[in-house]
Amino acid sequence: MLALSCAPTLLLLAQTVTSAPAATSAAADPPPLITDPAGILAILLVVLAGIFWLTQHRVFGRLFKVVPALVFCYFVPTTLTTLGVIPDSSALYSWIKSFVLPASLLLLILALDVPGIIRLGPKAVIMLLAGTTGVVLGGPLALLVCREWLPSDAWQGMTALAGSWIGGGANFVALGEIAGTSNAMLATMVIPDVFVANIWMGVLLYLSGHQRRVDAWTGANVQAIRALERRMTDFQERVMRIPALSDLMIILAFGFAGSWLSYRAGLWLPEIGTAISHSTWKYIIITAVGVILSFTPVRNLEGAGASRIGSVMIYLLVACIGASADFAKIVEAPAFILMGFIWISVHIFVLLVVGWLIKAPIFFVAVGSQANIGGAASAPIVAAAYHPSLAPVGVLLAVAGYVLGTYAGLVCMKLLQTVAGHAPLPTP
Repeated sequence: MLALSCAPTLLLLAQTVTSAPAATSAAADPPPLITDPAGILAILLVVLAGIFWLTQHRVFGRLFKVVPALVFCYFVPTTLTTLGVIPDSSALYSWIKSFVLPASLLLLILALDVPGIIRLGPKAVIMLLAGTTGVVLGGPLALLVCREWLPSDAWQGMTALAGSWIGGGANFVALGEIAGTSNAMLATMVIPDVFVANIWMGVLLYLSGHQRRVDAWTGANVQAIRALERRMTDFQERVMRIPALSDLMIILAFGFAGSWLSYRAGLWLPEIGTAISHSTWKYIIITAVGVILSFTPVRNLEGAGASRIGSVMIYLLVACIGASADFAKIVEAPAFILMGFIWISVHIFVLLVVGWLIKAPIFFVAVGSQANIGGAASAPIVAAAYHPSLAPVGVLLAVAGYVLGTYAGLVCMKLLQTVAGHAPLPTP
């Protein structure tokens, strides 16, 4: 979904399957003020620079102690899209998602503390499964509440959305085909997918600035996370140096070479059903390369700023994803938006109950949710918002979400069929 992970993919899908209606809409609405990729990139960089400049301001800086800068990096571009300054889809967004994201992941993983990650324990996986359960149960409940305002084939579109909210774009398409979803309904489901999921991601990013307070209130056991953060901080301080030009060149070379090679290798490796797509292979490979390099002297590039450059890339990706959303879309399908909010509310409720029962830190709740709702493109963003060293946890959980997507989505489809009163479809 675009929900910060697959949203750009689904948005492009919607534009493809509804090319004729899109042309009509384009004729009615004025084009964005800036459409060329270079101009969009310039606008997004100016926005990011302005936000981080304000974080250092004597007066305005107080605001960022309440609301993390990452939230503004996300929603200011959305506002610009809604106002018609920049478009909600661009080749720039797709390129950054395809190549800059893997590069950033590699640079963030270089200094990975594998033993520390292992010590985090099973709570991350438990929260991932809780998030999946919330999606499976939330869909039928949302349909039960909203079916009077939804078309009769809404359950088919919701089946596709279940695939997206558990796995990703590939699961969206696969389950849409299994349920016999029409192209028009697939396009409509992109609206709650993008809008609702982006709002929820904004909330998760906001909570990253208050994680210690939330964990203290819930009594969560955060010792393993804090120990990992301390180990990473100590390592960074130990290897820190003023970067030479050669250091920066090497860091960028590792990042983009690794990104391109993982992309090509992902295309070469075979897809495994609907669980492992070419895109999924890309994230698996780039994560594996980063983990391997973290055991070599390459890890010391962290002292020259590898993770900081990776963080710059992450912020740029966040801005692009924010720009892919449009607040004005809410008026196009209010019943589907309501359905989406009810659905994700059930997902959140299940997460919070399970998290409270097992005393899970808010980090595990956030990443367990985003690994479902967002996927491999956004789960590491949310994880890194809580601490850069935790980005790989988001990637690994998101890959697991891809595997769960189709199978859990089929269970959700059966429940949706029951609520809608339709006879089961023939086995594909």
